[in-house]
Amino acid sequence: MGFTSAMREGPLEITDLLWSDSGEPVVRAEAVALLRSRGQSRAARTVSLLPERDGFLDADATDALGLRIHRELQRLGDELQLGRRVASVVRTLLPVGVEPVRVVDVGCGLGHVLRSIAARGELPEHVELVGVDLNTTLVTEASRLATIEGLDCRFVSGDAFEPGVVIEDGARTVVVSSGLMHHLAPEDLEGFFAAQARLGVAAFVHWDIAPCLWSTMGAWIFHQARMREAVSRHDGVMSARRAHPAETLLAAAGRGAPDYAIEVREGSRWHPKALDVLRPLVGVHR
Repeated sequence: MGFTSAMREGPLEITDLLWSDSGEPVVRAEAVALLRSRGQSRAARTVSLLPERDGFLDADATDALGLRIHRELQRLGDELQLGRRVASVVRTLLPVGVEPVRVVDVGCGLGHVLRSIAARGELPEHVELVGVDLNTTLVTEASRLATIEGLDCRFVSGDAFEPGVVIEDGARTVVVSSGLMHHLAPEDLEGFFAAQARLGVAAFVHWDIAPCLWSTMGAWIFHQARMREAVSRHDGVMSARRAHPAETLLAAAGRGAPDYAIEVREGSRWHPKALDVLRPLVGVHR
């Protein structure tokens, strides 16, 4: 079946299993069995009810579900003002003057972060906005939305850390992501940061959930109240449970990108604000 994300220990998100890494059709019974083996009976039941064709998850129905889920994530990003918050940190990393800069959003989904930044003009005109995702369905929709909205940003399908995909041309590059790192197993984090270091990016800013009781409780309440899709309700809480502690992120980034000054910027855990559920790990090349 080839689910790389399924190799990590512990509970899984359903979206980890909807598409195989090889692009081959997903055997529904195998996905259900994997979830049951992790003790996730409710998630297994949800997957068992998804449309299938000859034993495989129906590709068209799965892609349509993926779009609905990411539209719900877009609404969450809007409510958390994620575009504004990403732009506010990126602005502090821009060089003085008008040197070309490329901001690359890794795992961009529907590109709501970059589209929000472009719509509000929150970064200077000499900053190019590029979103990258492995899922071609999401990239196609992100491009369509950007065209309809008349926004100056572009989206491409592929692995952003493969040379020549988007980090090229000698442009100063800042890599960003939102809600990506918790999908990586702890042992894969070092390689994630090392890939950016090998490409010599000027800086990276990766936003993810700050794991604590408040974020888990808040995720459950918000997703039960606001999300229509059963998959969204399940995965929203699981994301909070799987988020990495700051110590884990700092250690992995320090090993993978030793030439970068790295910090996790987070507020007080005793008096959390709604927007502090997400916090950035920032790395700047020395």
